[in-house]
Order: sequence, then C-alpha cells, then structure tokens
Amino acid sequence: MDFSLSEEQTMMVETARRVGERYGLEYWRDLDARGAYPDDMWQAICEAGLCGVALPEEHGGIGLGMVDLALVIEALCEAGAGATLAQLFMLNPIFGGVAIAKYGTDEMRRDLLPGISDGSVQCCMALTEPDAGTNSLEISTFAETDGNGWRLNGSKIWISAVPSATKMLVVARTKKVEDCERRTDGVSLFLIDVDRDGLAHQGIDKVGTRCVPASSVFFDNVPVRGDELIGTVDGGWKQLLDVLNTERIVTTAGLVGATRLALRLGVDYANDRKVFGNKPISAYQGLQFPLAQARAEIECAQVMNMKAAANCDAGLPYGSEANMAKLIAAQAASAGIERAMQAMGGMGYAKEMHIERLWRDARLFRFAPISEEMILNFIAMHDLGMARGY
Repeated sequence: MDFSLSEEQTMMVETARRVGERYGLEYWRDLDARGAYPDDMWQAICEAGLCGVALPEEHGGIGLGMVDLALVIEALCEAGAGATLAQLFMLNPIFGGVAIAKYGTDEMRRDLLPGISDGSVQCCMALTEPDAGTNSLEISTFAETDGNGWRLNGSKIWISAVPSATKMLVVARTKKVEDCERRTDGVSLFLIDVDRDGLAHQGIDKVGTRCVPASSVFFDNVPVRGDELIGTVDGGWKQLLDVLNTERIVTTAGLVGATRLALRLGVDYANDRKVFGNKPISAYQGLQFPLAQARAEIECAQVMNMKAAANCDAGLPYGSEANMAKLIAAQAASAGIERAMQAMGGMGYAKEMHIERLWRDARLFRFAPISEEMILNFIAMHDLGMARGY
C-alpha cells in the first residue's frame, strides 16, 4: 500500500493550505462571535476548484475521488477553520453533489452540479426528525402522490445551513411502514427549492459550530414536482446510505485537521511558557503524554479514513471503515483539544487563544452525524456478528 501523495495531490493540499491560511484563526473567531456563515471563504474554496474535487469533470468538477477530497478538507481545517468547515463539504459536494451525481437525472447533473462546484448553488439535507433521531427508519415526514408529483408534510430538526441553501435534499416516506415488506422500503429522496410555499424554518441557538446555523424545518403541504425525485420511488434507503457513508469520511477529515491544529496551538504555547525556572512546561510528561496520545489516535483515525476513502473510490464496501474512523477521530479530537486547552491553563479558556472554539465545535461530532453508541452497535452487528440489541 502506497501512502505517498502524487504530485497532483501535493499541489491540491498546498492550495488548500494557502486558502485556509488566508482565512485563518482570527477570521473564524470573528465569524463565531457573530454567528455568521463563511460565505467569502466558501467562495474562495470553490474558485480554487476545491469544492469540485470529487465531482464529475463533465459537469464542472475535477473528477477525482474521496481520498483527494479528504486530503483537501484536512488541510483547510488544520489551517485555522477547525472541524466546522467540514460541514460545508457535507452540505454541498456530499448531500448535493454525491446524491445528484449518483442518482440524479441527466438534467439535474447538467443544471446543478456546475453550480455546486462554483458555489452558486448551495445545499442542505433534511433527514433528522424530533421523534426519530438516529432511527431514520422511523421518520414520519410523508410525501403523498399528487398528480405527477407529491405533497410533502411533516417536520425535521437539526438541519444545517438552511438559510444559506438554495436546494434541500429531503428524506421522506412515500409508503407507510405497515404497507411495506421491509422497514427499509417506502423511503424516497427529493431535491427541492428551499424557497417554496409551505416550507418554513426556525433557527436553533447552539453552543458550537455557530458559523453553520441549525434549524427546525416544517413542511405544510409543500408541492414537489415529479422531476425533483432523486433515485427511485420507495427505494431511497440504500441511496441515502451511500450519501451518509461519504459524509462520515468528510466528518473525519475535518476532525483530523482540527485536532492537528489544536495540538499545534497547545504545543506552541507549552514550548514558550516557563513557570518553574527556565524549563518550558512542554518538558513535563504530565503535559506531553496526553497530547502525544491524542496525536497517536488522530493519526490512526486518519489512516482508517484513507482506507475508507480508497475503498469508496474503488467501488468496494467502506461503511465499516468510515464508521470506525469517525468514532476514533471524534474521541481523539474531543480529548486532544481539551488537553491542548489544559496545557494552556487559564489562557486556554480565553477566546483570543482560539482553543475554546475548536473545543466547542468538536464536541458536536461525538454524537453527529452519527453517535458513538450507534457506531458501536454497527461494529458489533456487522463486523463482529453479534445480535441486534435495539
């Protein structure tokens, strides 16, 4: 197995690093304070061709793969953004790009993929519901047939970046569970306009990832055209899993970048700080060991994520690898960023040191986009062959 980067990959990573440093720590601290969306940085990312790395070349992308996209996200997040920036890649080249490229119509690919690559089209996905949570098969949002289209009714919660999105990937039931042979039947995907009669949304105030707003979304008899179906009617569950597994890869890449950034900030502070004599506090093993442990764990998660991405690109199964990588990355990021904060002492609690933002943001990914507990359930059942416990 060759872990070296190609010349093209090296150039992409360097480009991502330069863009990331142009919008560095102070930029993100200001956005976090205002709860403002990083529109200008996202446009710079798109102009550099980084959004379209894994999107089809014939529709405005670069035509590479998930390995390349993960490397780009790592570099961007490590340069100052932290884990939050990975969400923008989930929203656009994943929720929008992967769904359209794999399961959209030729017309959708032609009309929407170039806009996703250049930033003129932004996306979000409405999946989670108040009474379903992680158990997506229990969603109750329903699309009832109406002539050549559907009428959509229901509600969603914790939907990211609705105010900035032009398109929304909606996961809904088109057949009641009791009318299906299997619980995975009767789920369909639709790509609709956010600005549409009957669709309303309301923001949720939250502790972290404040630059990417979260909303509750309400569908009141929302019209859906026949040409807005993604994939097949009633057969959207497997198609949804394709989207969600690539989301795991993007999430882990952001956590890898965020943890590397936090460790660098913590180590730089510890190397400069002297308290007892002339020896820097970085010489004390009480500070060294937790940071070294976090480094070891996040780099292992990165390797597993590269395996997941490489399998994805090769058309091989990659769900287990993607979930394992996300599990370890989220734990390593949470622990590593907190230990970097601890190494700074009281200054780690100050906004000017940036660690507290990375700490708040990374905490989300212990339970999103999938919780640790559900990943462990998945590993127990699918990799160890254990009985279903829920």
